[in-house]
Amino acid sequence: MGGSATGSATGGEAAAGAGRPLPRLTPENEFFWTSGADGRLRVQECEACSALIHPPQPVCRYCRGTALGVREVSGRAALIGFTVNHRFGLPGLPAPYVVAQVALEDDPRVRLTTNAVGCDPGDLVLGMRMEVVFEHVEDVWLPLFRPAAEQGPPVGLPADEVPPERMATLVRPMLTTDKFEDRAALTGIGASELGRRLLADPLSLTVQACERAVADAGLTLDDIDGLATYPGAGPFGGFGEGGVTALEAALGLRPTWYNGGAETFGPGGSLIAAMLAVAGGLARHVLCFRTLWETTHGELARRGGAGAGGGRVEGAASWRTPFGATSAAHTLAQNAQRHFHRYGTTRETLGWIALNQRANAALTPTAIYRSPMTMDDYLEARPITTPFGLYDCDVPCDGAVAVIVSAADAARDLARPPVLVEAVGTQITERIDWDQSTLTHEPQVLGPAAHLWTRTTLRPSDVDVAQLYDGFTINCLSWIEALGFCGIGEAKDFLDGGKNIARDGVLPLNTHGGQLSHGRTHGMGLVHEAVVQLRGDGGERQVPGARVAVVSSGGLTPGGAMLLRTDA
Repeated sequence: MGGSATGSATGGEAAAGAGRPLPRLTPENEFFWTSGADGRLRVQECEACSALIHPPQPVCRYCRGTALGVREVSGRAALIGFTVNHRFGLPGLPAPYVVAQVALEDDPRVRLTTNAVGCDPGDLVLGMRMEVVFEHVEDVWLPLFRPAAEQGPPVGLPADEVPPERMATLVRPMLTTDKFEDRAALTGIGASELGRRLLADPLSLTVQACERAVADAGLTLDDIDGLATYPGAGPFGGFGEGGVTALEAALGLRPTWYNGGAETFGPGGSLIAAMLAVAGGLARHVLCFRTLWETTHGELARRGGAGAGGGRVEGAASWRTPFGATSAAHTLAQNAQRHFHRYGTTRETLGWIALNQRANAALTPTAIYRSPMTMDDYLEARPITTPFGLYDCDVPCDGAVAVIVSAADAARDLARPPVLVEAVGTQITERIDWDQSTLTHEPQVLGPAAHLWTRTTLRPSDVDVAQLYDGFTINCLSWIEALGFCGIGEAKDFLDGGKNIARDGVLPLNTHGGQLSHGRTHGMGLVHEAVVQLRGDGGERQVPGARVAVVSSGGLTPGGAMLLRTDA
């Protein structure tokens, strides 16, 4: 099956076009991106076990064989997800357009991110049969998919490699009962000014948060002998301040240990690295920090003072960006759609999360969005990428948050009672590739959540307050189910009416407003709020008697969770 794309996702002009981002061709991927030259789709094949491998790899993930070739496939697939993008536009790909995922009939384990073309989005149905068509742009043939002429009954969603209900069976047992968590504590927290388009230098926000955290712990900067951050130095635009090197250069701290990198589950990963450092004796007091200046960066880009460069797309993003899947929203919207399809979840289910966070933000002076919100407000908000509307998405902002991780034996002599670390959950059990991973939940949530409970005798019923990653509403729902606060697929009933997650409910959730209303601090703000609650410092929003808190972070990066508790 071949040819050119003859209609867009909305039935108008062709969805593809010159100017859209294109992948950089390499010896490893060129066979795929040039397949359309003769109208035939080709995918990498393991010659030992005949499995199809996508994206291309140097080894088969199923049998670990290294004899790899290329197979010409049928070009037929099942539609397993789609989202109508309204918010984001690209050169050559103006909104609205449909980002879709299809599972190849030849091997449904292979999923392609693509655009659905030649149809009205209202006619798309999960499980319908699709066929490939190619759009030729420069030296690339983009494989797009349209509904096949012959349609039988829709097929079911393909099976996950491991069903969500069985993810815990992959968790490795503890290697020792001597837990590093017992040797670490959180002793200080600090936050900079938080706001929209502060037009402040990001490093100045970092310094402000760090100085406040050090003072909160009753320490001095000279006591700090470790630094940890996420994502560290690199081309991260408005998502970083320059990393450990920038802060050390500014403050002259001379740490004996430091850590910074993007391949961890956000700020939670830097905190756990710090815990390991103090538990291993490399440092006594580690200053962990996270800074974002996303709204200022965007403003400067509009003024021509900053912005991303051009060029071809490389790495993991090259399999999604050419089709306009430029945001985590495009992937997670399809996870939400499949959760709706499989479990009967609705937009209102997600709405209760957004309303809860807004109600809590009303009691938090530092929150960006504090005005009241109703379910009608939520449902009628402008669409971003279906089924997400504006209030399903977190609030971009400028700000920094810092947390001090100290050796437990040093923590007891400091200014405030320490917050102790009961357990962490970090194990990867799912595929890392965004569009190849768990269908119905945020990828990289189910494994870390199951891992957490193997490192403690506490249970979900012992948790007094939950600060769960809510970059999008579906992230938060995924963590609620994964951590066992309700069963897999039971969030619709658990969240109905919002009572269970209210401050006086069975699981007080994101008590400062979360990222949906307080502001996107990539999870470090959730840690800050957990410490506030466990100290009893929440004021009007305080959950009475809070002694155990669970915190999660990671949004389509490897996820992770921490269980914190008071010393009482």
